[in-house]
Amino acid sequence: MDPLGTILLPFEWLVSFVMVAFHDALSFIGLPAASGWTWTFSIIGLVLVIRGALIPVFVRQIKAQRGMQLLQPDLQKLQAKYKGKSDQLSRQAMAQEQMALYKQHGTNPFSACLPMLIQMPFFFGLFRVLSGISNAQSNNTGIGALNHDQVDQFHNSSIFGAPLSASLLHGGGGDAVVVAVLSILMIIAMTASQFITQKQIMAKNMSEAAMASPFMRQQKILLYILPLVFGIGGINFPIGVLIYWTISNLWTMGQQFYVIRRMPSPGSPAAKALNERRIARGLAPIDVTTGKAMKPEDMPPPPEPKAQRQQPVRKNRKKKS
Repeated sequence: MDPLGTILLPFEWLVSFVMVAFHDALSFIGLPAASGWTWTFSIIGLVLVIRGALIPVFVRQIKAQRGMQLLQPDLQKLQAKYKGKSDQLSRQAMAQEQMALYKQHGTNPFSACLPMLIQMPFFFGLFRVLSGISNAQSNNTGIGALNHDQVDQFHNSSIFGAPLSASLLHGGGGDAVVVAVLSILMIIAMTASQFITQKQIMAKNMSEAAMASPFMRQQKILLYILPLVFGIGGINFPIGVLIYWTISNLWTMGQQFYVIRRMPSPGSPAAKALNERRIARGLAPIDVTTGKAMKPEDMPPPPEPKAQRQQPVRKNRKKKS
């Protein structure tokens, strides 16, 4: 076995075990064991288990992202301090002071990627299981926690006429047109949900200082690059993997919508909208950093009304006789 296969083997067994557990439970309550929809619901169950287990990591990610936004003013001061200094000692001193700021605020620039990084081994484990279904079926063997009978069921199962183990690039049986159409629709759904999630974070849950930082300029680039990468890579993914990643992205979208609405970042448009909703309901605004109601003396002053522009008065011109 190749080194990558050795690393991913435990994840292959884990994802296939969870799928088999859901498949057996769904079959027990009456769903056809060989149906593609039963296996599809098993993949969705796998998403729910993994994403549910990642909720503590997500909470940590939110705290780290908030810390990154709170330290933006200090980072800007640090960058101004070392502006124009390109010698080795200055760069080293700046890096050390920057790391000290990250430690002080309990955050780091890579915290936003943590849930995705943790998911990747499970994603590739599922990819290897579904990609190996055809070989396992032809060799009369199992794969991961799936025995031969379950492999045979999965291999012959389909949704809308497209086998779950088929992919756009490599085929895999079934109607080629149906496989292509379903794969393309799933790839679009996968990339669109990822793009919308990141877009709503930047549009609603970032302060002006955070949006002006160099780190956010890099994030804006990734906003367009990552969906493109997954979109291109999606032509290799079996339909079952596309289902997994799309459902996972929809989970992330809903999770972020909840956070943006209920626990927005300080100084963001979402924080302003939250307090406007509270005031409209007769509640006191809250400090989103602490989650506690503001005291009257801490409330920001109401915006001054804009002075209306004085319209020039038209003088009546005397008619020439």
